[in-house]
Amino acid sequence: MSKVRVLVGTRKGAFVLTSDGKREKWAVSGPHFAGWEMYHLKGSPADPNRIYASQTSGWFGQIIQRSDDGGKTWIQPGTPPGEQKTPQGQPKGESNKFVYNTSPEKAGKPLTTHQWYDGTQHPWEFKRVWHLEPSLSDPDTVYAGVEDAALFRSTNGGKSWEELPGLRGHGTGPKWQPGAGGLCLHSIVLDAQDPQRMFIAISAAGAFRTDDGGKTWKPINRGLKSQYIPDPNAEVGHCVHHIAAHQSRPNVLFMQKHWDVMRSDDGGDSWHEVSGNLPTDFGFVIDVHAHEPETIYVVPIKSDGEHFPLDGKLRVYRSRTGGNEWEALSNGLPQSDCYVNVLRDAMAVDSLEGCGVYFGTTGGQVYASHDAGNNWAPIVRDLPAVYSVEVQTLP
Repeated sequence: MSKVRVLVGTRKGAFVLTSDGKREKWAVSGPHFAGWEMYHLKGSPADPNRIYASQTSGWFGQIIQRSDDGGKTWIQPGTPPGEQKTPQGQPKGESNKFVYNTSPEKAGKPLTTHQWYDGTQHPWEFKRVWHLEPSLSDPDTVYAGVEDAALFRSTNGGKSWEELPGLRGHGTGPKWQPGAGGLCLHSIVLDAQDPQRMFIAISAAGAFRTDDGGKTWKPINRGLKSQYIPDPNAEVGHCVHHIAAHQSRPNVLFMQKHWDVMRSDDGGDSWHEVSGNLPTDFGFVIDVHAHEPETIYVVPIKSDGEHFPLDGKLRVYRSRTGGNEWEALSNGLPQSDCYVNVLRDAMAVDSLEGCGVYFGTTGGQVYASHDAGNNWAPIVRDLPAVYSVEVQTLP
């Protein structure tokens, strides 16, 4: 029988939840890296035992962790075993070698500043890794989306990192401005049918696509409208919260924007709104059913000022028509006095029959449905605030 492994990143450590294919009883391992912010964990599609994790701290900086045995043990790639501790007992973080490329030859021109909240120019400053996206075919290749927004790649299992400077250097980089959560590259979608094609999203710059393996990029924000920027139809400046796609249809993209749920049928060249009958179209997460490319999930939040469910009722909304027509899924979820949030990387689906759907909350619960959202149950409670949820389906 197949197994499921759920990787949970939280504000105070990482947790690994495992179950058999029935997904009824769960074993909890953790906290790994207790006390550290774990922004994202994700397993390699090419090697089920390979997991990458982003470990960060305001005091001790950013560290990449890697497991080669499904999360049982961890190493810091590129760090000699005898050099993993400082005198204070904390990891030194030699895997934190994220250096922005300022070479005119590679980037087109030196990239030194981006726009700040007040409209002035501000130097690029590396802060943390928001998202890790392993290659679909090579367990040693992994992409990292960072703050301040840039895309890095490692081809040696996380030992060293190199920026793909064409993204910041394509022309609009100096106009990128942080959103409320910072200037973060948080979404990376790899095209399963074309290894040269990739989509990324930045808050608050927008979505971008490369068709040549990251050498050159184009903004893909036509059709997005953002009321808080001087030009609502601007080429960049849109606060995209998350993008998702089904592997069988890489040209069809779904987006949860600061406001609006959007859809593109042409690889991001144009977008149209599919919020339909949602009670509110503000939110952070969006995901696609594993076997039904037209079935998508969102978690509406009351507003950009009140990051909790409308009326205190936690509900996932599902559309089986690719948007516009939505149904509330609430069976097993709290329907009174619930004021948690679901962050942008905190929803995932498995590929088993029925399609399991999982999401975590800032209240420390991880909910699971083994029937595509019809029924929910908490598989763990009282964790620290959940930042990310990813799922591996194992043989």
